[in-house]
Amino acid sequence: MKKLIFTAFILACTFSAYAQDDLLDLLNEEQGEQTDYAIATFKGQRLINGHTVVTRKKSELEFLISHRFGRVNSGIKEFFGLDAANVRFSLEYGLTDGITAGIGRNSLQKVYDGFVKYNLLRQSTGKVNMPFTVTGLSSIAIRTADNFDFEDDDFASKVSYTHQILVARKLNEKFSVQISPTFVHRNKILENQANDIFALGFGGRMKLSQRIALNAEYFYRLTDELDSQFNDAIGIGLEIETGGHVFHLNFTNARSMAERAFITETTGDFFNGDIHFGFNISRVF
Repeated sequence: MKKLIFTAFILACTFSAYAQDDLLDLLNEEQGEQTDYAIATFKGQRLINGHTVVTRKKSELEFLISHRFGRVNSGIKEFFGLDAANVRFSLEYGLTDGITAGIGRNSLQKVYDGFVKYNLLRQSTGKVNMPFTVTGLSSIAIRTADNFDFEDDDFASKVSYTHQILVARKLNEKFSVQISPTFVHRNKILENQANDIFALGFGGRMKLSQRIALNAEYFYRLTDELDSQFNDAIGIGLEIETGGHVFHLNFTNARSMAERAFITETTGDFFNGDIHFGFNISRVF
């Protein structure tokens, strides 16, 4: 009797296991292969000065405060640049999960700017295998400060446009890279300058710990200009995540935080010590 009961128990367990396997197989067939999307390629919408492929989720609002102080090599008289400061405030809102719009104000030249970002492709594996994340960006900047370089300083002369295609890949849990083909149009320029500037941006993020990462960024100007006072924008920074806030401590030769200016009109030489310390603080609601 004991052997009979034991045999019946084994048969019941075996039947149950087969039934569960069949049910799981049926569910997998119905659902099909899943698509796994890369997450946290970058933690914020900015790397140093430039945008990343990141867009805000629908109905998310990000408040961003950015500072750039004077040049570190200005010496103790200027407290190594801390006596001078340029600040930018912006509000950036997720219209959908893939579309973000933002407005900002930069104290340098009193520039107002606005942008729209649209996520075109997302890096993924599985059912959809996509090696990169691709985001498009279009922005407009309007300088409202008087500029005595232009005799005819009308409204049109104060407007500039920037268009970018941001292409990024998360290589593994620690490394992410991005390339940013860029076009900047300035309505009015000085002699020996070009209205249209093409540039190629490079950026990367290396995760050092659970909440700390090292960021780097470089914009190489492809358009030759006779005006040699401008340099390529370079920056390195430390990223610190503290729950709802993300802090960026940055060192860059660019003082402006508007694309039309830091890509095309950076005067500082990074390797000559013309470096501005600054920070970005973002809060998402």
